[in-house]
Amino acid sequence: MNYIRVTKENLEKEHICCAISNNKDIQVSSKKAWLSDRLEEGLVFLKSTERGKCFIEYIPAENAWNPITADGYMYINCMWVSGSFKGHGYSNDLLGACIADSKGQGKKGLCILSSAKKKPFLADPNFLAYKGFSVCDEAENGIQLWYLPFLSDAGKPKFKECARHPHVDEAGYVLYYTSQCPFNAKYVPIVEQTAKEHGIPFKAIHIESREAAQNAPTPITTYALFYNGEYLTNEQMNDTKFLKLAAR
Repeated sequence: MNYIRVTKENLEKEHICCAISNNKDIQVSSKKAWLSDRLEEGLVFLKSTERGKCFIEYIPAENAWNPITADGYMYINCMWVSGSFKGHGYSNDLLGACIADSKGQGKKGLCILSSAKKKPFLADPNFLAYKGFSVCDEAENGIQLWYLPFLSDAGKPKFKECARHPHVDEAGYVLYYTSQCPFNAKYVPIVEQTAKEHGIPFKAIHIESREAAQNAPTPITTYALFYNGEYLTNEQMNDTKFLKLAAR
């Protein structure tokens, strides 16, 4: 498998989404706009030459859009290998490239979000454990911060206090989200409209700055849905899923 690193120069032409084939789709363009700014902050997007099949996205933890304290670490936003490409060592390739790059930059290690059991859009804890990662912190909602230190005396990354007990002080459904996940550009407006049509209290909060993301009331900032103050899920909703959830 051949890999290519996305840069400012090739971002416009490269396919960067795991599931959307149209490079001009609003979801892709919103993700690319977000990526463009992050590339200047040290973000790396390494992908296979196959369209949308395998990629890893990582950034210095100080610039991560998550409420973590992990100075000197590299934070992995996402690593994706599609179903038909699993089992061929591509995850090892991508993670290995990240490790080599991070060590070359003098980083203390890697960190990434996961959970005790596999959840949608989060790293597989079994894979992480197999690769030598371990849990260094856990939020009240079960979201875990895993790390792979390069040095025996490297300090452990941790969640900020604002994310340790995920909660909001508003009634109804409250969604925190960023433009990091391309699906949000399409589906957040759909859920907003669906909630309005059915008289369901719903408020979407678009996190548009690193500072806001690093002080969010949730470990996961790409998509975090709350109901009556309590955290529900990080799984992206379409209209059907949302109405099913609201009917419970």
